[in-house]
Amino acid sequence: MQIQAHEVDLPTPTGAMRCYVYRPKDAGSTVPKKFPAIILYSEIFQQTGPIRRSAQIMAGHGFIVIVPEVFHELNPLGTVLGYDDAGRDKGNADKVAKTLEAHDSDAEAIIQYAATLSDYSGRIGAMGFCLGGGLAYRAALNPAIAATSCFYATDIHSGLTPSQPGNGSLARTGEIKGELQMVWGKQDPHIPAEGRALVYKKLADEAVNFTWHEFNGVHAFMRDEGERFDAELQLLGYQLAIGMFRRVLY
Repeated sequence: MQIQAHEVDLPTPTGAMRCYVYRPKDAGSTVPKKFPAIILYSEIFQQTGPIRRSAQIMAGHGFIVIVPEVFHELNPLGTVLGYDDAGRDKGNADKVAKTLEAHDSDAEAIIQYAATLSDYSGRIGAMGFCLGGGLAYRAALNPAIAATSCFYATDIHSGLTPSQPGNGSLARTGEIKGELQMVWGKQDPHIPAEGRALVYKKLADEAVNFTWHEFNGVHAFMRDEGERFDAELQLLGYQLAIGMFRRVLY
């Protein structure tokens, strides 16, 4: 399926938020096709090449994919941080500086924007990697989100700041009404076994509709750039996410 792309700057309570939108092309039918949407949350580096390619892959499988700049109020619009020490330090500082409530209002702005698109079916999900996995989990608290796929989600078990243990989302897990998919790497030092166990127990205790997948992989195994990339696990990851989104959102 061919795709098209554009940018849009959405108003939010904390300022303009640039979003990158990837959509399937209409095949030429006289009746426009309707597609579900996915909010795709990036790592701390915002929309890097690997994140853009992830969005394009998902759009090519029949979804409107919206990638927000997660730290839009802390950087000039269009900022992309490097996969280096400077980029990592800036991204981690931004993570602490931004409130969870600002992420909530960002998600709501995207949901409202999706509703204005003529090819939107009215069903929406969320997906994310690393920080974005935690933000997708947070977005799942919004009742509009019908399905969520979280890849090696950081900060759920450990907290964004010392004053927000469990990043504030774990305690609200019972509010998740859609289906949830959790994908982890067993050799990921950022989310150790005890951290994963804490999240699993909370999901089970709250009777959330979820599936749990642990691979023998390190952190960021989906990122097709750098030494952590695992092509086999990436393919499995996309198959899991696409399968769930097609089943739930279509």
